[in-house]
Amino acid sequence: MAESVNEIREKLKTLPENALPDFISEYSFDDRSGVKALVNSAKKRILALENERKRMYKMFSYEREYGEYEYICGIDEVGRGPLAGPVVAAAVILPKDCDILYLNDSKQLSAKKREELSGIIMENAVAYGFGSADEKRIDSINILNATYEAMREAINNLAVKPDILLNDAVTIPGVKIRQVPIIKGDAASASIAAASIIAKVKRDRFMEEMDKKYPGYFFSSNKGYGGDKRHIEALKRMGPSPIHRMSFIGNFV
Repeated sequence: MAESVNEIREKLKTLPENALPDFISEYSFDDRSGVKALVNSAKKRILALENERKRMYKMFSYEREYGEYEYICGIDEVGRGPLAGPVVAAAVILPKDCDILYLNDSKQLSAKKREELSGIIMENAVAYGFGSADEKRIDSINILNATYEAMREAINNLAVKPDILLNDAVTIPGVKIRQVPIIKGDAASASIAAASIIAKVKRDRFMEEMDKKYPGYFFSSNKGYGGDKRHIEALKRMGPSPIHRMSFIGNFV
């Protein structure tokens, strides 16, 4: 008995990318309109995958440019702008033969995709490290210096010493390793994008925990950023939480 269109549709949903050509070969002669649509969908997935591989080839252009270095480390941070919580930095050394797809500026990815990629990055990386500076440190030395401090900590927490650093736009003071600042690096370098993603996931998870500890500020949804109207209203009504940056909230409290 021939497979139903729904059965074929369910099969396609679970197929890995490398099985798509076989799927197309198997069903390309099926005259049912529903099956023809599924075959076209599989072809589009293959085309999308080819385009993604081309995009990722460009994302590794800096890694190829500095390919004479064995350990190339991407560095990025998240959380410079929020009214609450830490700034978190990450440093990532990807393997030379890295074939991870969909790496990008963490802001361009859904939360679900960031979570998925974070696990893949940490599983496949040669090494990765995190650093952070909390709200008190930010208030004490200002956000820029706190960001540099978090980045240095991330580098120091690497299990492997990098030979060169690819940074998102900045040059980190107090670091003797060669640095290459790249404007919008999290969208131009795979290593920086990887750092952006794991830093974002780590900080978001922390802020979700803070939402449980300090309810009413909606930290789970706004992660401490001031653009959420409910966050600002709560800040005005309840006053600052212990994790608010006092140097950031003068206009609201």
